[in-house]
Amino acid sequence: MKAAVYYRNSDVRIEERPLPAIGPGEALVKVMAAGICGSDVLEWYRVKAAPVVLGHENAGVVEESKAADWKKGDRVIVSHHVPCNACKACTSGHHAACETLHRLNVEPGGFAEYIRVPKPLLEQSVLRLPEKVSFAEGSFVEPLGCVVRAQRLAGLSGRSAERQGVAGSTVLVLWSGTAGLLHIKLAKASGAGRVVATDIAESRLAAAERAGADATVLATEDVPAKLREVAGGLADLVIVCAGSLAAATQALRCVERGGTVLLFAVPKPGEDVPLPANELWKREIRVVTSYAAAPADMQEALELIASGKVRVADLISHRLPLAEAQRGFMLVVEGKECAKVVLEPHG
Repeated sequence: MKAAVYYRNSDVRIEERPLPAIGPGEALVKVMAAGICGSDVLEWYRVKAAPVVLGHENAGVVEESKAADWKKGDRVIVSHHVPCNACKACTSGHHAACETLHRLNVEPGGFAEYIRVPKPLLEQSVLRLPEKVSFAEGSFVEPLGCVVRAQRLAGLSGRSAERQGVAGSTVLVLWSGTAGLLHIKLAKASGAGRVVATDIAESRLAAAERAGADATVLATEDVPAKLREVAGGLADLVIVCAGSLAAATQALRCVERGGTVLLFAVPKPGEDVPLPANELWKREIRVVTSYAAAPADMQEALELIASGKVRVADLISHRLPLAEAQRGFMLVVEGKECAKVVLEPHG
């Protein structure tokens, strides 16, 4: 079979790989759609494992199954994370912090024609894809699941949201890439009073407006001042979607008293965010982090997409064959003319 093998962002090669053999309780899935995630182009992170077949936003069809609950032809969403559900992190609701989360993965990765799904993943982290949801839309279940989890931890949904009065809240999304656009859409669906988005590119600000942002601000401007102008005050929740030190420090200047800063993306290792502890203490600011998605988050994301509460099809800018994986990676790296790039190994 063919696979797109990552050596670095500018060197993604189409190579022949053996078709994975499955064992008891496992399944072979024909990959129909796999989204290129922003984390896939974090070269400082990915190059350490190269050469590697990436791809964790996967939707496809069961080609062969040795598991009782799955059969050939089943339409599925395949996640790459599986928590143990027994450790302290899992039992306290922090499944994404489980130490076993990364010990299993599909073989070789979603940027291939077929993947082997190990038994634990098949039992916990594979979802049935409804016929009314396309494979390309299904590839958004994992990234939207991450957004669902993050906003819940930040108090934008659930009981904490009721306590904080989300209906009148202002949400600021720093950076309007795919993750930022999903945050905008979910925040609006959750009833946020006003959503403001920033970016350095006018094209992405236009995308943020199409996604439902009530106002947009160029990130190079005085964002706190512009926020007061367009929203009448600072933000009750600031969501950092850019993995840069500048965005993280800017977030701390944009949050209202009693508000929350959500670090959805973080600077690379070695770049520490200076926290003005005394100022945060006096203003009762919370700083929250969120990493990945648990199976329940994925299920909620699938329901949001299937119900139409969060539309994702309009975020797809490019649908490319596997042979054009290199072009897809560079589109994401450059970030000028794309929102979401989805690879379709079987057309």
